[in-house]
Amino acid sequence: MTIFTNDFFEMTEQNGKVFIRTIKSGFPLKDFDTILRSLPRVKLTNFAVLKNVLSTENNNAIEIGIWLPSIEIEVARDNMSASLFIYETVDTLRQNREQFVAEIERLLQEKRIIHGIQPILIDEIVPAKAYLIAQGTPAIKGEDAKTTYLEIPERKPVIREDGKADYYEMNFIFEIHEDSWLGEKIPAQPGIDGKTIYGEVIAAAPGKDASLRYDRKAAYEVEEDGKTVLRSKYAGALGQVQGQLTINHHLSVNNDVGVETGNIDFQGSLTIRGTVQSGFSVIAKGDISIESSEGLSGAKLIRSLEGDIYIRGGVFGLGETEIEAAGNIYIKHVNEANLRANGDIHIGFYALGSNLTANSILLDERKGKIIGGTAIAKDVIISAISGNHLERRTELIINTFNKKELQAIIQEKAKLLKNEQDEIAKYETQLQRILSTQSTLNSQQAAVVEQVKQKIAALKKYVSNLDYEIKVNINNLHNAGKEEIKITKEAYPGTYIQIGKKSSLLTKMTNGTFLLESGELNV
Repeated sequence: MTIFTNDFFEMTEQNGKVFIRTIKSGFPLKDFDTILRSLPRVKLTNFAVLKNVLSTENNNAIEIGIWLPSIEIEVARDNMSASLFIYETVDTLRQNREQFVAEIERLLQEKRIIHGIQPILIDEIVPAKAYLIAQGTPAIKGEDAKTTYLEIPERKPVIREDGKADYYEMNFIFEIHEDSWLGEKIPAQPGIDGKTIYGEVIAAAPGKDASLRYDRKAAYEVEEDGKTVLRSKYAGALGQVQGQLTINHHLSVNNDVGVETGNIDFQGSLTIRGTVQSGFSVIAKGDISIESSEGLSGAKLIRSLEGDIYIRGGVFGLGETEIEAAGNIYIKHVNEANLRANGDIHIGFYALGSNLTANSILLDERKGKIIGGTAIAKDVIISAISGNHLERRTELIINTFNKKELQAIIQEKAKLLKNEQDEIAKYETQLQRILSTQSTLNSQQAAVVEQVKQKIAALKKYVSNLDYEIKVNINNLHNAGKEEIKITKEAYPGTYIQIGKKSSLLTKMTNGTFLLESGELNV
């Protein structure tokens, strides 16, 4: 079939290939390009051969390209879209609209494309350019489960002044009733299936499930209005232990702890309206709140095994008092006592001759004073004043982390976490198999099911603790290198500053933020 001819050459098509025969040499290449634009179905594949043929007379037909179909539909690899290509001139398209539309529809049927077919707008089709003719519907992943919890009021001490005295107050014990709403989970959604352009169903991935994090002994789950609702099993004080919601039994002592009460050791949270008298001890599993504005004098031991400690008044330790918290310690002031917290120590006004150990040690930046004693932290120490004009030795120390050792610990715990999670999955599969194959259980089978449930519960608690430890270590790693000691007003001579292995004893009055710069202490 002859495609084009003039005085210089003849182009023909045979079996989908384009050939050229030179009648006379010397036809300009730029003019040939104009001819090609008028022939969209010709696709040049060998420019070098074409250039040589046009410059030499040759009666032999030489292959220079391919003859494209008038209409072509290409389907994407994922079967989610199809593109239309029309290799005709714009004028041909406009003059033969109905024929082209009919041919496109025939091709769609031939290729069995039935879903997502787009309107055929001839005026918007550009020759040789892709035109979206069919679009599949992608699957939509289901929404992940959403968990919401009862918000525990922030434990942030407030210093109030009434002209006569300063008060160190905060919201501490958050009491709840039996069956109180503690949180809820909206379940993961199934998602919406999609379709390819062939009408094939694409299964949608369901949303990711999530577990409510709580102490199984303190709360229970119940289905309400399509949600999993978390409620308290008993009245008590709401708290968190390693990221898990818990409820501590709550004991309120309306007077002092002393001769009448004896020492107190309570498996819950404790509120003492009075004080703890000299020589007496208080130990509680949960939070401890001592609310007397007079504080303590000579108490032997105040210890929270899993919670925080709040002492509204000050502490006069007389060199005897020990205060220990698994979480944070909040205290108005402390004289000659030893304070240790796995979390932070917050002191409203001053620490005098005391030993403080915590993650961070935070005193009021306007009035806080650390005079004498030792303050040892992991992250930060903040105070307005350190030492005094008598140059009393006051030690401010931050123990830094070894990053490589911390990374190794994180990796080891993460590996252990993965193994325990796999173990849980194995037991849950075993439990599901037993329950799905047996409509009723005999006593022996029921005992096995109960043992598996207990094992799963124990493993989940262990995994939760591991996960909490990993997060703590990751936080420590993140803060490594950011350790600082901040004295906002006056750091007196006699103040000993140490961060990691670098230290300095101040010999003149100064203030500011002390940290490691290029491995050296900026004192």
